[in-house]
Amino acid sequence: MADLWLMADVGGTSTRVGLARGGQLDPLSTQSFRNADFSGLADILDTYLNRHPFLPSALCAGVAGPVRDGTAQLTNLDWFFDSADLSRVTGAAEVHLINDLAAQGYALGDLDPANITPLINGATPPPEAARMVMGLGTGSNIAVVHRTPQGLFVPPAEAGHSSLPQCDGSIGVLIAGLAGKDAHRPLEALLSGPGLTRIHAHLSGDTLTPAQIIAAHLAGDAGACASLTAFARLLGTVLGNLALNHLPMGGIYLIGGTARAVAPFLLPLGFYESFTAKGPYSHIMQEIPVSLIADDNAALRGCARYLRQQA
Repeated sequence: MADLWLMADVGGTSTRVGLARGGQLDPLSTQSFRNADFSGLADILDTYLNRHPFLPSALCAGVAGPVRDGTAQLTNLDWFFDSADLSRVTGAAEVHLINDLAAQGYALGDLDPANITPLINGATPPPEAARMVMGLGTGSNIAVVHRTPQGLFVPPAEAGHSSLPQCDGSIGVLIAGLAGKDAHRPLEALLSGPGLTRIHAHLSGDTLTPAQIIAAHLAGDAGACASLTAFARLLGTVLGNLALNHLPMGGIYLIGGTARAVAPFLLPLGFYESFTAKGPYSHIMQEIPVSLIADDNAALRGCARYLRQQA
């Protein structure tokens, strides 16, 4: 385990890179890059290795988009890359590309409890129960984490592009209106940072960033309150649907910049009521703990865990 590993967390807006020594992330090695400043992941990794010269024996990158046959395409940025190119740039003999939410899922056992904030306590989780991570940032996705005798199993998913549910009222009108832009009306069209902006523009006519909407809500603005309420309740409905699909009795974990920004407002604005409103299954929903992860390096820790399992 003396090998040096290179890890990357490739999002739609930024990419975080770090080094693992002895199979564990070196927190002092991490660095974040704005994607807009680079031509692609290979460019970022080349820049990082010029600043931190070493020859990695393996590279693992968590990618915000579908990964197939050693290639990856970002969903919210026109970047495509493959394992062979990344191997040539970095010198890594092994290159593993996985979904970024899968990387978050692999990290669950390696997080500092101080970086996990309970939102809903739920029941005591069974030791081998499945867990689920939902990322809310530039886009949205989930990962379901299963414990097996061989280690963690985190199948890939692209749930952020499954369709939004049928809803009543103004949110139903907004969802219907998405057909003009996104015919399949994906979850992340509303459940993301840009999605909160879209909700607020629909309800108020004003185009504000998520930070501006939250600031307006804290200042007592009724329109901002309505937007955050719609976001919280829609998130509860969608996350409840996903929970029924996977029964993550080991807990649900929210992660990402948007998740961290809206977390203080979820329970006061109706998230729990929407999450648990599942008829005869409401009592099961009430048993599922929900927490917030506040660790910018979580995906890098997950990449290191993934490489440890491969080793």
